[in-house]
Amino acid sequence: MSQKPAYSKFIKDFLAILIGNTIYSLGIVAFLLPNQIITGGTTGLALSVQHYFGLPISAFALLFNAAMFILGAAVLGKAFALTTLVSSFYYPFILDVLQRIPALASVTQDKMLAAVCAGLLIGIGIGIVIRAGASTGGMDIPPLILKRFMGIPVSVSLYVFDILILMIQMTFSDIEESLYGVLLVLIYTFVLDKVLTLGMAQTQVKIVSKKYEEINTAINRELDRGSTLIQAETGYLRRECPIVLSVITNRELIRLNKMVMDIDPTAFMIISKVNEVKGKGFTLPKVPKAAK
Repeated sequence: MSQKPAYSKFIKDFLAILIGNTIYSLGIVAFLLPNQIITGGTTGLALSVQHYFGLPISAFALLFNAAMFILGAAVLGKAFALTTLVSSFYYPFILDVLQRIPALASVTQDKMLAAVCAGLLIGIGIGIVIRAGASTGGMDIPPLILKRFMGIPVSVSLYVFDILILMIQMTFSDIEESLYGVLLVLIYTFVLDKVLTLGMAQTQVKIVSKKYEEINTAINRELDRGSTLIQAETGYLRRECPIVLSVITNRELIRLNKMVMDIDPTAFMIISKVNEVKGKGFTLPKVPKAAK
């Protein structure tokens, strides 16, 4: 029985990697290449090599990804190699396939629109691949190696490499194309961050009230959410007043707010967003009330 969920997860992740790389390639073929917008990563290097040496983008991507795959496998281990194997070889393949579709090269000639759309698709595509527990290969690998041996944050290395790659392309691009390239990198970086946290963000609520027992019970029974009582005391009168701490979904916030106000209109509430929550009711299934 335990093999079926694992097999199902493998298929799901495998399909996600294919879909993510396809969306990534679509953004490049339909918006980036026809409008000659520069970018970072493996594609940016490929554009530079194509300009100076005439090597097709898909061919360079295949050779570069293969080289980075071997380097990653040797330095980061076999487990890493397995997660990047699909992306390293599927991305150049689907890129070449999409380039053979003439209609994709004439979607839009508006460079601003092209930069925005390419940024959205690239960010979404890479985000889907990373959420599947894989890597897009290529220029993702050097930052991971630097992180392991030098402790340099991956995000810092990626930004530095992207800037260097953009600077190389600026040698054969005009100022306007360079600015669109910078805009593109900013957009797909922002979108990537949003995709990675999509569905994981929740709301943390801290409630200070004399009727903390009633509020705590209501959260447990009416919202079916867990809670924690934090021992505290008021700053002015030095009275003990436990704080009710709970994490709820964003949709439950309005209901919780009304519920607390009905119990104690003078309650003090601190509401904040949290990027990710793990545990029962979130990443793990809830325990049925009858089993509690």
